[in-house]
Parts: sequence; C-alpha cells; structure tokens
Amino acid sequence: MKRVRITLDPDEAAQPPVYERLTGGNALESVRILNWNVANPPATFLLRLTGDYESFGATLEGDETVEDYELFPVGDGTCHCYLVGRVGPAARALFENFTRGSLLTVPPIECHDDGRSTYTIVGTAEDVQAAVDGLPPGSSVTVEQVGGTRVTPDDALGRLSGRQREALATAVALGYYDTDRSATCETVAAEMGCATPTAAEHLRKAEAMLVRSALEDFGD
Repeated sequence: MKRVRITLDPDEAAQPPVYERLTGGNALESVRILNWNVANPPATFLLRLTGDYESFGATLEGDETVEDYELFPVGDGTCHCYLVGRVGPAARALFENFTRGSLLTVPPIECHDDGRSTYTIVGTAEDVQAAVDGLPPGSSVTVEQVGGTRVTPDDALGRLSGRQREALATAVALGYYDTDRSATCETVAAEMGCATPTAAEHLRKAEAMLVRSALEDFGD
C-alpha cells in the first residue's frame, strides 16, 4: 500500500460551479469535504464549514446547480452542510480518477481559496501512478508527501494551504508577529508578490485554523 498526500489544481471545466462560492468569497474561513457520492447524478456532498456559513447558505438560494442543501450548526461558527447539486462530466471524471482500482481518497478534502484541494490517497503504487498520469488536460497535481505513519494531516500546519503556510512563514521572518511588529500586511504582501487584502486573508485564515486546533487540543 502507498500513501500519498497531493494537492490537486483542476482545470476550470472540472471545477463544479459551487466550488467558487465555497472558496472564492470571504464568508467562510475553511471548507472541508467529509464525504461525497458522485456515482449517479445528482452529486451529494457532506461539508464542514467554518465562518459565516449563514451568509454562504443564502448565496446557494440562487445557484441553479444546487438542487438542495441543509446546514447543521455544530457550534463555534462551524456547521455541517449537506449539499445536493449537479456536476459536469469533467468534474465527475476527475473524482472518479482518484477512485480507480485499489485507490481510496481519505477525507477530509481540504478546499483552498485558490481553487485547489489537498487530500490523501491510499492504494497500490501502480494505481496511484495511474491516477496521477490519468489527469485530464489542464489539471495538475503536486505531491506533498509520500508515506508517513498517518494518512491525515499530522498537525495544524498540515491543514493549511500552501499559500497560508507561506504567508505565516513570511510574516514571522519579517517580524510581523514581533512585539514591536516591525512589518505590516503590506510588507508581507510585497514579499509574497500579492495584493495586501490577499495576504491579510491568508494570514487571517491561517491564524483562525491554528487557534481552533489549539483549542481542540486543549479540550482533549
């Protein structure tokens, strides 16, 4: 058996329209896909959402690709969302590509605000390689980790997107978290080569994830 943690960057045609609503706005701090069924239309998903999920729910009302949804609050700005919607052939093929042969996708799928997603697949080395080689044109995959003793993120940092980790590392290196705060969001953004609001958003989401993780550990 081979365990591989990957980040998938799908072609635009393979991205379900609702994905942009999930990750492209400012309402939600984190989005995880816990379970899914794309075997037959319509597709169904169980999501774990953190942030202003009520505002997000309101945006689904006018989405023609969403057939049904229900929010189940679990506290601390977090809810589960049962979502039923339509996905195109390209998106369905992309999901099926990582369930071929012996492969299993290990939830949660971490959804990033740049359209990518990170998760672990488990299976034979041959089937893992076949899935990577079988990506449709326009989609790409980055191998984050091979092997290891666990198939889920080992710590809170493992739950962050690449850009969120980059933003934190840049902020620390520049002194953003020093007592006298010798750097600003503008400084971090300039170093990362992105807009200031983008850098601020990466930092905010990363900080929120680390704080939630620390509280979860404290609760244990």
